[in-house]
Amino acid sequence: MTTTNVTPVGTANGAPTSPTPQRLTSLDALRGFDMFWIIGADALVHALHRASEARPIRFVAGQMEHVAWEGFRFYDLIFPLFVFIVGVSLVFSLGRLIEQKGRVAAIQRVVRRAVLLYLLGIFYYGGFATPFERIRLLGVLQRIALCYLFAGLTFCWLGNRGRVVVAVSLLVGYWALMTFVPVPGVGAGGFAPGQNLANWIDQHYLPLRKWDGAYDPEGLLSTLPAIATCLLGVFAGTVLQKRGIGESQKAALFALAGVVLAAAGWAWGIQFPVIKKIWTSSYVLVAGGYSLLLLAAFHWIVEVRGWRAWAQPFVWIGMNPITIYLLNQIVDLEAVARRFVGLPSKWFGRGDELVVAIAAMAINFALCRFLYRRKIFLRF
Repeated sequence: MTTTNVTPVGTANGAPTSPTPQRLTSLDALRGFDMFWIIGADALVHALHRASEARPIRFVAGQMEHVAWEGFRFYDLIFPLFVFIVGVSLVFSLGRLIEQKGRVAAIQRVVRRAVLLYLLGIFYYGGFATPFERIRLLGVLQRIALCYLFAGLTFCWLGNRGRVVVAVSLLVGYWALMTFVPVPGVGAGGFAPGQNLANWIDQHYLPLRKWDGAYDPEGLLSTLPAIATCLLGVFAGTVLQKRGIGESQKAALFALAGVVLAAAGWAWGIQFPVIKKIWTSSYVLVAGGYSLLLLAAFHWIVEVRGWRAWAQPFVWIGMNPITIYLLNQIVDLEAVARRFVGLPSKWFGRGDELVVAIAAMAINFALCRFLYRRKIFLRF
């Protein structure tokens, strides 16, 4: 949501402590790493796969596709990882604001940013220039806005224990609804496409455009467990801000928690399958576990070991995630890259798409570096 030039404040019970300014380069880099796959790295992998049939490349290319329904691939981590990072970041930005200007100012910021991000989501999917019935009320940015809104309000009003109660209630409550509430004409406990409660509610109560025809992967009911994903990030953020724990200990704690969460998610998935399109509670735990493992790795490499140079290109992206996300929707950077490359396909043969993909990614990095060096950051 915002850049992470952070001042850690707060304790487990919500009481503020003396701030210690620092810059979490690792968090900016992790956010940039996440966005890296959205803005063209996936296309680069697919182009590499089309240029080469090597088995390792084929495996990686397969991970760049969402599973059709049940299961988990790397690409199914991209969205929840970003929501998780939003939760981590808000601990610092809102904690500092609460200390400086009070709880009311923090709540006002949360509401204002959530509304603006929601409207950006409407704009991203065509805005109001599209026919009214084609407007998408719920999408990726809208879900991030709602998660930020409710997780931010929870952070402002509750301490850690209260947040844990909220997160557990969301996950268990969603599981109970999906498992025990009968779907008309289908019955209870079904999780197949179009035969589960989340899809049924979207079909009957979500107006206007739905991404999957009759229902939406960012639909109404499945937003509840997505908020829990953001709260997992809040829990990680409260650990990051603690000064009584060493940085290497924090990384180890994140790694341990990540393994436990992922294992718990896969175990729960035996009864409540891991399904991104309805954001099942088991999916929340699996994605949250993997997100914690990535946070542990980035925190250890960047903050503990001090190896920062390699992460700088990711930091450029991570400081302007919404800007570059919108830009890739508005501007066809692949077409721009083709103009720069400007060479016949026969020069590269099967590698033509790969050259264009590399050029498009280079343009993305160059734009992000330009914005970073000019200190131009989209804030809302």
